[in-house]
Amino acid sequence: MSVLPIKTLLEAGAHFGHETKRWNPKMAPYIYAKRNGIHIIDLQKTSALAETAYEAITETVMKGNDLLFVGTKKQARESIIEYATKCDSPYVANRWLGGTLTNHEIVKKSIQKLLDLEYLEQNNFPGYSKSEISKKRKVLEKLRKNLGGLVKLQHKLPGMLFIIDTVYEQNAILEAKRMNIPIVAVVDTNSDPELIDYPIPGNDDAIRAVSVFCDMVCRAVLAGKNQQKEESVEHPSDEIINQIDTDATTEPLDDLDSTERFI
Repeated sequence: MSVLPIKTLLEAGAHFGHETKRWNPKMAPYIYAKRNGIHIIDLQKTSALAETAYEAITETVMKGNDLLFVGTKKQARESIIEYATKCDSPYVANRWLGGTLTNHEIVKKSIQKLLDLEYLEQNNFPGYSKSEISKKRKVLEKLRKNLGGLVKLQHKLPGMLFIIDTVYEQNAILEAKRMNIPIVAVVDTNSDPELIDYPIPGNDDAIRAVSVFCDMVCRAVLAGKNQQKEESVEHPSDEIINQIDTDATTEPLDDLDSTERFI
């Protein structure tokens, strides 16, 4: 069964593109027809390309990489947060901060500041006056809003991006291209599919359609994580094997002098 059946896409309205006058000619291969001044997307191609994207995501995650969900416009925000959280993936749902990928050291410092403030909050800001606490809470809320979904990326860049609305998220695309990070994205009829490694033609404005695409990506991430777990059980790393060998050759504690246990 397809990861995104045509029936599911139809019910979500994923086939409705933009007005014909707003199209990008590069999307012509993915357009089925014109109706009442609207381009209709070829859902057979959408379903097939969704399969390709699904496999790419699964393989990326299986290798231990994170997929970053990106969708900051109103229609995408809720689904981005819901499905990224469901598969324990990082996300950007408020606004794309310049340098998120290309100036990662600054992002790391900001995330650490967020974590430090959250620690202080959990301990009721010990030693701070009411006015100081008020200021710190404002900073904390701002950091949570902009960086709360990026905590998982404090120590490494994502292995792939998933984007809703490539026109709206141009900055994210430019940074990913600069850092050679592959992109999966929903491309509507006004998009440039050539910018995307794994394009999925579809309506990027309808909330139901956005939810369907996010759900598919979430399932691909979870499949990759499951395969990673199975792989680690079947083929333990050299580090684990070496540890097993070391443990096997270590003398039992009962055979050692009691003082040696604490040296």
